[in-house]
Order: sequence, then structure tokens, then C-alpha cells
Amino acid sequence: MMITTPNEAEALRAEIAMLAAKMIAEDGADYGSAKRRAAKQILGNSKIHGHILPDNAQIEQEVREYNALFFGESQPQRLLLLRRIALDIMLELEQFNPYLVGAVLNGTASKHSDIYLHLYADNTKEVAIFLLNKDIQFEVSEHFNKRNESIETLSFMRHQEGVHLLLHSMDDIRTGARTDRANVAAVRILIEESQTSDISSTDLL
Repeated sequence: MMITTPNEAEALRAEIAMLAAKMIAEDGADYGSAKRRAAKQILGNSKIHGHILPDNAQIEQEVREYNALFFGESQPQRLLLLRRIALDIMLELEQFNPYLVGAVLNGTASKHSDIYLHLYADNTKEVAIFLLNKDIQFEVSEHFNKRNESIETLSFMRHQEGVHLLLHSMDDIRTGARTDRANVAAVRILIEESQTSDISSTDLL
């Protein structure tokens, strides 16, 4: 497919972003794979140039709009549930400086979304010991950050929801992007704001 004007490229980015958002909301795909699959579905075997791919911010906005259009009644309740579960776990793990990240934080969580927490400790092995002492069975895997660095991850189920703990050293707590994470106090505020919004919506009925 030949892209000859900026308007054509912009339209194609929007089309890819909308399809990727549907894959994320409906199938639980991650942003990277959803972007690639959407581009492949739209462009076929044509060479995919980076400048026609939407960034994650554009896709995130499309996910918000898709949720509002198709899951306007159920999605806010699910988001609130996930945030409450996240807060309970964060309080349990408060000694490890937990921060909420991902879709449960930014508000785009859907029926397939799990809870992601970043933990910071002088010795990350202490987290595994803590979970074992609490009789919490977990699996060990790894995630990769934007710099393609491996991060040890402990995963378990809580109230039939997936929970993933990404383990960091204390040195990393000062370098994380503060706008992309929320501590216990910030998550409490998000929950209170959601509850207030629900009450206000009910008053309007």
C-alpha cells in the first residue's frame, strides 16, 4: 500500500489504532501484539513502516472510547473491583513499596485485564519469602521494560483475578516514571473518586 500524503498516513494510523483497541478490549491482547496484528490485518503483506503505526497513547485513547461505547455499564464496575483488589494487596505488601501500574491504573482495564504492581525492596527475594509465609502459591516469570531489561515477576490469583508483582531494587524507585504509577494513597483516591462518581450518577436517575 502506497502512502503518499500525511493525511493518508494519519487516517491509516487511526484505523490501526481502532482495530488494535478492539483486540485489547475484546481479547485481552497486549499493546504491542495488538498493534502488529491490526497492521497486518489492514495492510496484508505490505511492508509496515514505523511512521504509520499509532503510538500507545493513541491506542489507549481508542481503548477508552471502545470501552465507553460497548462496555459503558460493566467496565466502570470491573475497574473499581480490580482497584479494590489491588489496594488490598498493596496494603499487605506495603513494606515493599508497592505501586499500581497498567490498565487498572489508567482506567482502560477490561474483562481480560490483570493487576500489575511494581515492588521495590533492598532484597527482592524477601518478596517471595513473604508470599510463601502467607501460603500464597505463585509462579515466577519475567517481564521486559522499555529498555528490554528483564524484570523478575511473581504471579498468583486473588479472587479469581491475575496479579503480577514486578520486582525492583530500591535504587529503581527514584528513576520510575511517577505519572505511570500510583502508590497506596493515590489508589485510595482513585477508588474514592469512582465511588463518588457512581453516587452522583445514581442521583441523576
